[in-house]
Amino acid sequence: MINFYQLKLAVFSLFCLFLSCASGTGTEPPSLKDAYAGKFLIGTALNKEQITGKDAAGIRIIKEHFNAIAAENCMKPEEIHPLEDVFDFALADQFMQFGEENGMVITGHTLIWHSQLPDWFCTDENGQNVSPGILKERMRDHIHTVVGRYKGRIRGWDVVNEAIEDDGSYRKSKFYEILGEEFIPLAFRYTHEADPDAELYYNDYSMYLPGRREGVVRLVDQLKEQGIRIDAVGMQGHLGMDTSLDAFEESIRAFAAAGVNVMITEFDLSVLPSPWGQIGAEISTNFEYREEMDPYKNGLSQTAEQAWTNRMVDLFKLFLKYEDVITRVTMWGTADADSWKNDFPIRGRTDYPLLFDRNHQPKKVVELLINEAINKQ
Repeated sequence: MINFYQLKLAVFSLFCLFLSCASGTGTEPPSLKDAYAGKFLIGTALNKEQITGKDAAGIRIIKEHFNAIAAENCMKPEEIHPLEDVFDFALADQFMQFGEENGMVITGHTLIWHSQLPDWFCTDENGQNVSPGILKERMRDHIHTVVGRYKGRIRGWDVVNEAIEDDGSYRKSKFYEILGEEFIPLAFRYTHEADPDAELYYNDYSMYLPGRREGVVRLVDQLKEQGIRIDAVGMQGHLGMDTSLDAFEESIRAFAAAGVNVMITEFDLSVLPSPWGQIGAEISTNFEYREEMDPYKNGLSQTAEQAWTNRMVDLFKLFLKYEDVITRVTMWGTADADSWKNDFPIRGRTDYPLLFDRNHQPKKVVELLINEAINKQ
């Protein structure tokens, strides 16, 4: 007969065995990138602190959970080409080194964008628009120099960023003022010349809006009619809690029907109120700080956290539904404190849009997302 002490000892031994097994490599939960292997890449954007090694906690998360990276800022024209005769590749080279040393798929972001563009690019010394010929030369030199430097090392480029408005018309940027619609096919041609093997992407926000959806489909069709390659459309995922999943799905289907892959780019899900309507990711937008617009500065309520978690799971379920079309899902940052959403469209707010919290710990949604992928084997 087993006495009480022996029973306690047996139970304790079983408990220790359970802890040992749970902490062993055989039963550790898979990472996000492992769970979604064979479905689509799981990416994130790297900021300066991560690229230079200062954010050790962020780097740990990136290495563990992500297999694709994009440059948050260091490859934008303002950063990499500040003066006409000056290229600064220091940070971009470190970004590339990080990706290659860790076996990650690298996306170049971005070549032609109206924002974060140095003043010299489209204007002369008097602040007047340059001629079409000069702008073409500057675009070609910029693209050939940047893309050529990393030829064969980058999977694909966001060639043109945010060139279509909500109603499907062209944004009246300097590029459009000087070159009209031609600037987009030119950018794609120049990028293909510089690296024929690199994938070519068009990237934009609020792609679930019908007008922008239709405008981008027209753009894809026009590029193909001109014999210009476009491999994928990047649907920026700067979303709010009220974003329509049905509309988002309709856009995925529309872009796939146009004959391109879909990437979910710049993905973050804001839980904060947004009473201003559809402003997407228009970074020039800024509103005055008001307390009622910053309701969670001391932490999310349980109700808000659960609603955010449910919506994030629903979005990944949608992505999994179209895993044959979606090639990559890239978060726009790693941990909540790093997110640009803390300052957009109101500076100084506290948002919770990413998968890892301010202490660099995985939110409970991470385990749920991993389970969603595993259960869809």
